[in-house]
Amino acid sequence: MARKTEAGRAAYVDTSAFIALADRSDTYHVLFRRLFSEPPRLMTTSLVMAEGHGWFLKRYDRTRALQFLAMVDVMTPLTVEAVGPKELAAAGDVLRRYADQDLTLADAAGLHLMHARRIPECWSTDRHLGLTGVPLVIHQH
Repeated sequence: MARKTEAGRAAYVDTSAFIALADRSDTYHVLFRRLFSEPPRLMTTSLVMAEGHGWFLKRYDRTRALQFLAMVDVMTPLTVEAVGPKELAAAGDVLRRYADQDLTLADAAGLHLMHARRIPECWSTDRHLGLTGVPLVIHQH
């Protein structure tokens, strides 16, 4: 049974969480299926959308990539934040700060967004998304 969402609770959703939800063979599929069934306010970025679409396109085909976009498009309550010049500059700062890590631009934009919006939880299986101290949901369940 899904846990009840708390008022004001929010989470950042990384590409890996969307992949785990959509891909039944993923180790974390059951966890993310449960979490997405009764989510708090969710936030992601347009870079995560692009990264997820690309993953399904390369791993499967155009149909699965479009199904991924359709799945995310109907998710509520999910906000997809655009990544513009200011956010890219901030993500670049994150990349330079963690130059010893193999972060993608999408990862860096997510780390910036979690910090800027004070998002208290990250839905990801990627350890890099925990670099700034925001707890990864996979470590809490």
